[in-house]
Amino acid sequence: MPLDKETKSQIIDEFHRHDKDTGSPEVQIALLTHRINQLTDHLRANKHDESSRRGLLKLVGKRRRLLAYLRRTEYQRYLDVTERLGLRRK
Repeated sequence: MPLDKETKSQIIDEFHRHDKDTGSPEVQIALLTHRINQLTDHLRANKHDESSRRGLLKLVGKRRRLLAYLRRTEYQRYLDVTERLGLRRK
């Protein structure tokens, strides 16, 4: 199930760097985190849904790559995003 318009705009407003920012790593990570949480809840209820499990693994990998990029380029922004989203750091 895709994100509804209100939720998506609320997440973008919370994590954007300027008014028209929709594609910065912070926004992408926040949107992926919300979607990952939705899929995790779905899979708790539907344990045998293997196609959703594969989609979840792809989203987790994409978020991991974005976090690695942010950590490599701007470490302070990486720390801010992981703290605000409650993600574990290595």
